[in-house]
Amino acid sequence: MLSFDEIKQLIQLIDESNLDELKLEVDDTKIHLQKNSGAVAVIPQKQSPVAVPAIETASPVSEAASPAQSSAAEKVTEEDLEVITSPMVGTFYAAGSPDDAPYVQVGSKVSASTVVCVVEAMKLFNDITADVSGEIAEILVSNGELVEYGQPLFKVRKQ
Repeated sequence: MLSFDEIKQLIQLIDESNLDELKLEVDDTKIHLQKNSGAVAVIPQKQSPVAVPAIETASPVSEAASPAQSSAAEKVTEEDLEVITSPMVGTFYAAGSPDDAPYVQVGSKVSASTVVCVVEAMKLFNDITADVSGEIAEILVSNGELVEYGQPLFKVRKQ
Protein backbone atom coordinates (compact mmCIF):
# COMPACT_ATOMS: atom_id res chain seq x y z
CA MET A 1 0.00 0.00 0.00
CA LEU A 2 1.23 3.49 -0.83
CA SER A 3 1.79 5.96 1.97
CA PHE A 4 0.10 9.35 2.08
CA ASP A 5 3.43 11.07 1.27
CA GLU A 6 3.95 8.83 -1.77
CA ILE A 7 0.46 9.68 -3.05
CA LYS A 8 1.10 13.37 -2.44
CA GLN A 9 4.36 13.11 -4.43
CA LEU A 10 2.48 11.42 -7.29
CA ILE A 11 -0.04 14.26 -7.34
CA GLN A 12 2.76 16.84 -7.44
CA LEU A 13 4.55 14.98 -10.23
CA ILE A 14 1.37 14.80 -12.34
CA ASP A 15 0.67 18.47 -11.69
CA GLU A 16 4.16 19.50 -12.82
CA SER A 17 4.24 17.18 -15.86
CA ASN A 18 2.58 17.18 -19.27
CA LEU A 19 0.55 14.09 -18.35
CA ASP A 20 -3.20 14.54 -18.02
CA GLU A 21 -3.99 11.20 -16.42
CA LEU A 22 -2.29 8.40 -14.48
CA LYS A 23 -3.64 4.99 -13.54
CA LEU A 24 -1.54 2.97 -11.12
CA GLU A 25 -2.18 -0.44 -9.59
CA VAL A 26 0.09 -1.73 -6.83
CA ASP A 27 -0.99 -4.97 -5.13
CA ASP A 28 -4.55 -4.26 -3.84
CA THR A 29 -4.29 -0.48 -4.24
CA LYS A 30 -5.59 1.25 -7.35
CA ILE A 31 -4.98 4.94 -7.97
CA HIS A 32 -6.45 7.01 -10.79
CA LEU A 33 -5.21 10.61 -10.99
CA GLN A 34 -6.55 13.00 -13.59
CA LYS A 35 -5.89 16.68 -14.08
CA ASN A 36 -8.91 18.95 -14.05
CA SER A 37 -9.23 19.42 -17.83
CA GLY A 38 -12.25 21.70 -17.49
CA ALA A 39 -10.33 24.43 -15.65
CA VAL A 40 -10.35 27.87 -17.16
CA ALA A 41 -7.37 30.15 -16.73
CA VAL A 42 -8.12 33.86 -16.62
CA ILE A 43 -5.23 36.05 -17.74
CA PRO A 44 -5.70 39.66 -16.68
CA GLN A 45 -5.11 42.29 -19.34
CA LYS A 46 -3.71 45.75 -18.63
CA GLN A 47 -6.79 47.54 -19.98
CA SER A 48 -9.41 45.74 -17.90
CA PRO A 49 -9.59 44.01 -14.49
CA VAL A 50 -10.18 40.28 -14.10
CA ALA A 51 -13.86 39.57 -14.64
CA VAL A 52 -15.48 36.43 -13.28
CA PRO A 53 -18.57 35.49 -15.36
CA ALA A 54 -20.32 33.85 -12.40
CA ILE A 55 -20.25 37.14 -10.48
CA GLU A 56 -21.62 39.12 -13.42
CA THR A 57 -24.52 36.75 -14.13
CA ALA A 58 -25.40 36.23 -10.48
CA SER A 59 -25.76 39.95 -9.78
CA PRO A 60 -28.46 41.73 -11.80
CA VAL A 61 -27.43 45.00 -10.11
CA SER A 62 -23.99 44.79 -11.77
CA GLU A 63 -25.59 44.44 -15.18
CA ALA A 64 -27.69 47.55 -14.60
CA ALA A 65 -24.71 49.63 -13.43
CA SER A 66 -22.56 51.50 -15.89
CA PRO A 67 -19.53 49.52 -17.15
CA ALA A 68 -17.07 51.86 -15.40
CA GLN A 69 -18.77 51.40 -12.03
CA SER A 70 -19.03 47.61 -12.23
CA SER A 71 -15.41 47.21 -13.42
CA ALA A 72 -14.09 49.29 -10.53
CA ALA A 73 -16.19 47.35 -7.99
CA GLU A 74 -15.00 43.96 -9.33
CA LYS A 75 -11.36 45.08 -9.33
CA VAL A 76 -11.48 46.12 -5.67
CA THR A 77 -13.28 42.91 -4.67
CA GLU A 78 -10.95 40.56 -6.54
CA GLU A 79 -7.78 42.30 -5.30
CA ASP A 80 -8.92 41.95 -1.68
CA LEU A 81 -9.67 38.22 -1.93
CA GLU A 82 -7.32 35.28 -1.49
CA VAL A 83 -8.47 31.79 -2.50
CA ILE A 84 -7.81 28.73 -0.34
CA THR A 85 -7.51 25.66 -2.58
CA SER A 86 -7.58 21.96 -1.87
CA PRO A 87 -4.08 20.47 -1.63
CA MET A 88 -5.40 17.03 -2.60
CA VAL A 89 -8.25 15.00 -4.05
CA GLY A 90 -10.74 13.88 -1.43
CA THR A 91 -14.00 14.58 0.38
CA PHE A 92 -14.53 18.04 1.89
CA TYR A 93 -15.85 18.25 5.45
CA ALA A 94 -16.64 21.59 7.11
CA ALA A 95 -16.29 20.10 10.63
CA GLY A 96 -14.19 17.46 12.39
CA SER A 97 -17.25 15.24 12.96
CA PRO A 98 -20.93 15.37 11.99
CA ASP A 99 -21.94 16.59 15.48
CA ASP A 100 -19.37 19.42 15.60
CA ALA A 101 -19.94 22.99 14.45
CA PRO A 102 -18.15 23.96 11.21
CA TYR A 103 -14.58 25.17 11.63
CA VAL A 104 -15.43 28.44 9.85
CA GLN A 105 -18.44 30.27 8.44
CA VAL A 106 -18.79 33.35 6.26
CA GLY A 107 -17.54 36.21 8.40
CA SER A 108 -15.20 34.07 10.54
CA LYS A 109 -11.77 35.60 11.22
CA VAL A 110 -8.85 33.33 10.30
CA SER A 111 -5.09 33.42 10.64
CA ALA A 112 -2.50 31.46 8.68
CA SER A 113 -2.65 28.55 11.15
CA THR A 114 -6.46 28.38 11.47
CA VAL A 115 -7.96 25.02 10.43
CA VAL A 116 -10.75 25.82 7.95
CA CYS A 117 -11.85 22.30 6.95
CA VAL A 118 -10.88 18.66 6.65
CA VAL A 119 -10.27 16.74 3.42
CA GLU A 120 -10.53 12.98 3.65
CA ALA A 121 -8.28 11.05 1.28
CA MET A 122 -7.96 7.26 1.50
CA LYS A 123 -9.46 7.16 5.01
CA LEU A 124 -7.00 9.80 6.25
CA PHE A 125 -8.47 13.06 7.55
CA ASN A 126 -6.22 16.00 6.67
CA ASP A 127 -6.62 19.38 8.39
CA ILE A 128 -6.52 22.22 5.87
CA THR A 129 -5.24 25.54 7.21
CA ALA A 130 -6.01 29.01 5.86
CA ASP A 131 -2.37 30.00 5.17
CA VAL A 132 -3.63 33.60 5.05
CA SER A 133 -5.01 36.06 7.60
CA GLY A 134 -8.38 37.64 7.03
CA GLU A 135 -12.12 36.99 7.02
CA ILE A 136 -13.98 34.19 5.24
CA ALA A 137 -15.89 35.93 2.43
CA GLU A 138 -17.32 32.87 0.68
CA ILE A 139 -17.45 29.10 1.06
CA LEU A 140 -17.27 27.54 -2.41
CA VAL A 141 -18.03 23.86 -1.66
CA SER A 142 -20.65 21.91 0.27
CA ASN A 143 -20.09 19.52 3.16
CA GLY A 144 -19.43 15.99 1.88
CA GLU A 145 -18.57 17.17 -1.64
CA LEU A 146 -15.75 15.53 -3.58
CA VAL A 147 -12.98 18.05 -4.27
CA GLU A 148 -10.11 17.98 -6.75
CA TYR A 149 -6.48 18.96 -6.30
CA GLY A 150 -6.24 22.74 -6.62
CA GLN A 151 -10.01 23.29 -6.46
CA PRO A 152 -11.00 26.56 -4.75
CA LEU A 153 -12.62 25.93 -1.34
CA PHE A 154 -12.86 29.37 0.31
CA LYS A 155 -12.44 33.03 -0.55
CA VAL A 156 -10.78 35.06 2.18
CA ARG A 157 -10.84 38.85 2.40
CA LYS A 158 -7.23 39.70 3.28
CA GLN A 159 -6.50 42.03 6.20
